[in-house]
Amino acid sequence: MEQVVGIDSVIFIYLLERNQEFLSGARSILEAVENGQLAAVMASIGMVEILTGPKKQGRWDLARYYREYLAGFPNLTIKNMSESVVELASDLCARYNIKAVDAIHVATAIDFGAEKFITNDKGLKKIKEINIAFL
Repeated sequence: MEQVVGIDSVIFIYLLERNQEFLSGARSILEAVENGQLAAVMASIGMVEILTGPKKQGRWDLARYYREYLAGFPNLTIKNMSESVVELASDLCARYNIKAVDAIHVATAIDFGAEKFITNDKGLKKIKEINIAFL
């Protein structure tokens, strides 16, 4: 069985926006997901983060492309927030004093059964409930 990982939305943002500093790392992780070497989960709130940039620029076409690209991304589950994620996210917020959106991302990964959460947010390294991996 393939490894299951949680993916922070920033990993997709690096790829979609061609961030030169982190593009190579993001591409490597997402190619592993696309090729079936990894199964991935992302919290649906990540879609808000990913679509906001193009919409701020008035690029509705780009927002639509991003939405369609992610909806069809192989081996990626975009998971809505459940009651168990709400409870776990609030626990993480209380325990680690992290932002709610970050807690939702991590809680979604944990709830889905991911073995690790891939991010570039160094503030999440204090979380003990799941292995936090960085680019």
